[in-house]
Amino acid sequence: MKFHLAILLFSFYTVSAQQEPVETIYFEFDKYDLTDKQINVVSDFIKNIDTSTVESIQVYGYCDDRGTDQYNFRLSNNRAVTIQNLLVSYGFNPNKIIILEGKGRVLVKADTIENLYETRLKNRRVDLIVVKKNSFGKGIHTSFKGKLKVGDKVYLESILFDIGSAKLTHHAKKELDKVVVTLLKHQNLKFEIRGHVCCTPEIYSDGIDRDTKERRLSWNRAKTVFYYLMNKKISKSRMTYVGCGNKYPLKRGDNYDRRVEFLITSL
Repeated sequence: MKFHLAILLFSFYTVSAQQEPVETIYFEFDKYDLTDKQINVVSDFIKNIDTSTVESIQVYGYCDDRGTDQYNFRLSNNRAVTIQNLLVSYGFNPNKIIILEGKGRVLVKADTIENLYETRLKNRRVDLIVVKKNSFGKGIHTSFKGKLKVGDKVYLESILFDIGSAKLTHHAKKELDKVVVTLLKHQNLKFEIRGHVCCTPEIYSDGIDRDTKERRLSWNRAKTVFYYLMNKKISKSRMTYVGCGNKYPLKRGDNYDRRVEFLITSL
């Protein structure tokens, strides 16, 4: 039976690999505006969520497989922005929306899909990934603020990388600029930048950087952050960097493993 759009306007499900709730809003073909019914459901979501337990929300937009890459990246981003603006208009703290990204179209092999209509319907969407506070385990912090001690790790959710890439995204640069302000205030703080990768078979120690073609992707990610901070006047004597490969997955989904962490070495 085909899903009808009225049924798919808004649904809740749990992605087991991420172990966190995901809210999904579905859009009509080639549209990024919302119907009154969708708006009301998003409003109810805001009213019912306990924002005091929320560390952050990530907003990802998607399109179906029709149209050009350029057009669909723009459309998917517009869908993500629509949801962001709606969340903020209903009182959600904009500072907690730490990732806002249009992912473009979801490619499918039309001749291998049993129900192409339904599949495309599900791909015209925005996912809201909700991260609860203190959900990353003991000794792992999501900010440089607060009481840190030697051996703690700081993991910043905006400093995530695209698959196979060691290049900083726009969101990552904005987050690192905030880190620079904190580091300049706390000159005694020293740290190791640790790069990580996802999706790499256990037989390999690291992922392949698609730009350099070398199997040292996690190392390159850490190096990229090191030089970005150094260019922002953070002394290199305060920093080291290392690639950890796929040895330390957070087990919360692939996005979280395409990351860097800051291991505190001196205060």
